[in-house]
Amino acid sequence: MPTTESADNDQLFVLTAVLLTPAQFPSVLGDDYPEVCAGLGLEPYAEGYGLVLGQDSDGARWTVATEDVSLVACAIAAWDCGMEYDLSPGEHSIVGALPGWPLSLAVAAPGVPQPHDPEPQEGDPAPLAPPDAEEWGPAQRRLGADEIAMQWAAWREQVDDEDTFAEPGDHAHKGVRRVLEEARGYVSEPPPPGRVRSSFAAGEARTLRVDGPGWSMVARTDDIAFVLLDDEPGEVHPVGRGPALPALLSSLDELAARPV
Repeated sequence: MPTTESADNDQLFVLTAVLLTPAQFPSVLGDDYPEVCAGLGLEPYAEGYGLVLGQDSDGARWTVATEDVSLVACAIAAWDCGMEYDLSPGEHSIVGALPGWPLSLAVAAPGVPQPHDPEPQEGDPAPLAPPDAEEWGPAQRRLGADEIAMQWAAWREQVDDEDTFAEPGDHAHKGVRRVLEEARGYVSEPPPPGRVRSSFAAGEARTLRVDGPGWSMVARTDDIAFVLLDDEPGEVHPVGRGPALPALLSSLDELAARPV
């Protein structure tokens, strides 16, 4: 388990941490970076934040927001490699300690009471809580897009037959056509930061993650795209490259936020 830190002079037993930047943030929390920040009561500064989730000595859930993004990124990288890392942001970098957790955790600190929200104090914000992803909706749609991005090869193998593609054009699936039109609109009028994100993929390709009101799209710049819609629970629509998709993906990649 990550080591402990001190925040506001109270010991915090660190359980995990995540990045909150225009290029990297928990997709389940929103379609773009400003939306996620607003849900946490944070200003959407371009530099972003690190979010440290843990428990105090009474077992209460706390989320510490720090401006020391590099420190949190180093800690996450070390933990991913199975190494220990003392995540202790300096007090000057801590923006605030927020009650509750915005994400579901299946772990708890040993030797303290079970996780629970802290006793509310006058003027405190409501405790953070994870979005309801049990039923299909925006949160689950975004989680589905995350899964496709992580398991691209497995999803791609299922759509080798070109007859399964929802091609752009007059006869395209109505929802897919709307998504492609709105994505094209991003090229001429850039959306809020984080609506379009680009990350590494195999070879020289990039994985694109594009979100909008009621939809998510995952694509490889050298391949096809997948579209998910709020109003079609559990459905995934593959979009063939055709004559227009390559240029659209290239343009979206140029304006996308990228991890530093």
